[in-house]
Amino acid sequence: MSQMKQHYEEIIVPQLMDAYKYKNRMQVPRIEKIVLNMGMGMAIQNAKLMDSAIEELSGITGQKPVITKARKAIAAFKIREGMSIGCMVTLRHDRMYDFFNKLVNIALPRVRDFRGVSGKAFDGRGNYTLGIKEHTIFPEINYDSIDQTKGMNITIVTSATSDEESKALLKMMGMPFRN
Repeated sequence: MSQMKQHYEEIIVPQLMDAYKYKNRMQVPRIEKIVLNMGMGMAIQNAKLMDSAIEELSGITGQKPVITKARKAIAAFKIREGMSIGCMVTLRHDRMYDFFNKLVNIALPRVRDFRGVSGKAFDGRGNYTLGIKEHTIFPEINYDSIDQTKGMNITIVTSATSDEESKALLKMMGMPFRN
């Protein structure tokens, strides 16, 4: 069992049960999955960018990304239907907890002038989305071997029914929210 999952089971679940008066452990919100999405619009002109994005995302997560294709043709962006425009990874179970631990304790503190993440990025159903401008904050990325800095979206999907419960869960798990 990963360290973050053990912390959740032993410490966070009893605290949330007391705070929100849950009758059963199964009612306590938990993280269901973490989805990392890297949109590569520049890969239309340069196919090597997509290969490097796949390699870097698989190094960060430890899992092979899925290539996302364009659903519709958009003439203004020179995109045809079926073109590769990004890659994504869905993490669950132990890999999800390991990635969350790495994100909170290693990657986010490496962001320049970091004051915390926004507490307003919830979607109304208890899910949190975080945008990262540079993927170089992760320790697996060798700064000398990258050709271009890439951004990514990280969506943390929880079983919470409200944003308040989800924010309490993420705060107890160590997510550094801005005051």
